[in-house]
Amino acid sequence: MADPSAASGGPYRPGYELVAEQLLEYIAEQNLRPGDRLPTEAGLAEILGASRNVTREAVKVLAAIGRLSVRRGAGIFVAEASGGLVDDHLAHFRPTSMEDVLMLLDYRTVIESETARRAAGLATPIQVRTIREGAQGSLTAAQQNDAHAFARADEAFHDAVGAASHNVFLRSSVAGVRRLASQSDVLLFHGDAPGSLEVAARQHLAIAEAVAAGEADLASELMVEHIATTQSQFERKIRDRLFNLGERAAPARPTTDSGPGDSGLPPQTSVS
Repeated sequence: MADPSAASGGPYRPGYELVAEQLLEYIAEQNLRPGDRLPTEAGLAEILGASRNVTREAVKVLAAIGRLSVRRGAGIFVAEASGGLVDDHLAHFRPTSMEDVLMLLDYRTVIESETARRAAGLATPIQVRTIREGAQGSLTAAQQNDAHAFARADEAFHDAVGAASHNVFLRSSVAGVRRLASQSDVLLFHGDAPGSLEVAARQHLAIAEAVAAGEADLASELMVEHIATTQSQFERKIRDRLFNLGERAAPARPTTDSGPGDSGLPPQTSVS
């Protein structure tokens, strides 16, 4: 898809990303809930003023991040919650909205700082080892500039801290909020890291050592600092995007087909 931002000197944004944002807005405007059926691809393309090809890619990426469910022979549906943070309001989470992302990070701070605090007081030796392994794995991946390996280690680290809290609801909440954050990673960063992998990894290591030492207050403070770093990275990315795209005179709806570079779905990579 030809992206208007390219002509205006702004950062390139794939066509599927623009249409995906519009599709999420449409779902919110129509107050559609998990399980509700959407129009066909052709119908969505007409509603959004986009081509069939670009609409198809937007549907694919939203299905890949868990916002839509495509059932062969049945149609396109708003996806059901996959566990954790079960609330119909979250069906309208906007992954590229500064307001929504900041609320999500605020929630992460509340949940994960307490999770780290409890882990420092309750973690078993095996759980401490698992937390350390996740943190060390993230550092190794960062030093090798392997974003995919970092994402796996990052998930393992945060899940291990959640498990060490000995509270299944906290652990589930951590997993749920990170699933939502991954949607922003895909649509905002296109698989690129929003910030320094090594900085995040060294924060993981510091948290792991605080948990291992039983320093509950320190573990909580370090987790707050860790999420604050993530927040500053998201804010910078979103503001850069708004600055570059906000004043350009662009068509309201993209209408051309995607080019060869628009057909692949981006990997999910998070610095968190």
